[in-house]
Amino acid sequence: MFLKITKLSTELKQYLVITGNYWIFTLTDGALRMLILLYFHQLGYTPLALAMLFLFYEFFGVVTNLVGGWLGARIGLNKTMNIGLFIQVIALLMLTVPSEFLTVFWVMLAQALSGIAKDLNKMSAKSSVKFLLKDSPENELQSRLFKWVAFLTGSKNTLKGIGFFLGGMLLTNIGFYGAVMSMALMLSLVFIFSLFFLKLELGKAKFKPKFSQVFSTHTSLNYLSAARLCLFASRDVWFVIALPVYLSNQLNWNFHQVGSFLALWIIAYGIVQAYAPKLVQITEYQAGVKSSYIWAVILTILMFSFVLLFNLFSETAFVIIIGLFAFGFVFAINSSLHSFLIVALAKKETVSMDVGFYYTANALGRLFGTILSGFFYQYWGLTACLIASVFLLIGSTFFIKRA
Repeated sequence: MFLKITKLSTELKQYLVITGNYWIFTLTDGALRMLILLYFHQLGYTPLALAMLFLFYEFFGVVTNLVGGWLGARIGLNKTMNIGLFIQVIALLMLTVPSEFLTVFWVMLAQALSGIAKDLNKMSAKSSVKFLLKDSPENELQSRLFKWVAFLTGSKNTLKGIGFFLGGMLLTNIGFYGAVMSMALMLSLVFIFSLFFLKLELGKAKFKPKFSQVFSTHTSLNYLSAARLCLFASRDVWFVIALPVYLSNQLNWNFHQVGSFLALWIIAYGIVQAYAPKLVQITEYQAGVKSSYIWAVILTILMFSFVLLFNLFSETAFVIIIGLFAFGFVFAINSSLHSFLIVALAKKETVSMDVGFYYTANALGRLFGTILSGFFYQYWGLTACLIASVFLLIGSTFFIKRA
């Protein structure tokens, strides 16, 4: 096995290092989220209060994608990836303080650092793929790019779901402190490994871009970013707060049932993302836009049907389970297509800035979706969240057609 790895091209070796970094980081990120949810749930926090613990995580993701893309263009993507790993270690160590110091504000600060680390890591990983593909005919290049981006994105989400299970298992067996310390140690080793083996100066611009250049003037990129914002807001407006609270309060699922169900959904969602290139053949950017539009229309119709079934049938648990997995399947293909389009569209000399701007929209969508999920559910219930999702999907479909 080792001999086979040594014979690989330099670019493929670097892709493996980047993917490995991204995998381990994602595993700890998913585990940490579940650790915090379970631990503070045990302390009596309400679901909405738990959601507030992650508010800084989402907010600083917005800021980091803007700044991180600019930083990556100035110092290189290998450095921004390593900075992300280091910051995550600090965030984990912040949670090893005695329990009396684990206040809501302290945990929010730790999650702010974790949000910064996560988006530095994600932006670096996805931008790097653009540089690791050797020159080849355009059709072949775009097809390979779709496969590499889809695999990176899909495997990440699968590992995030596995991380949910890992977090619950660690909390049960070695407690909150032991779980956080073990993850900090594991990520520290990955950080040291990455310092030695991630060598290429990927993404470093030949010029020193000004910060004002992070705001895109590319029309297609702006439409694509708007479509991404609406797409992820359409998921989180009912998935992040409304759905877990509904399953717990209305269907009387216990916390472990809710967590396991969502973890399985994320794992399945990641698998579909990784296999998207086998389901949708893409050879160039415009074909990707056309496919994205078709799949966006399918997702909008599916979500509208879900709203009707949820309100017409009394077996809401069955409707939610089937509807959620159907939604996840189509959403995963949409997400993979979007991820390919931004990397394909980004210019090599400013790829980290273009990708950073795009994922700023992604983070804004998640932030808005989270806030709207709590607001709509508290005042009007799950049906209102589902209807809001339909309208956001209509917006996403409108924007992707113009990208």
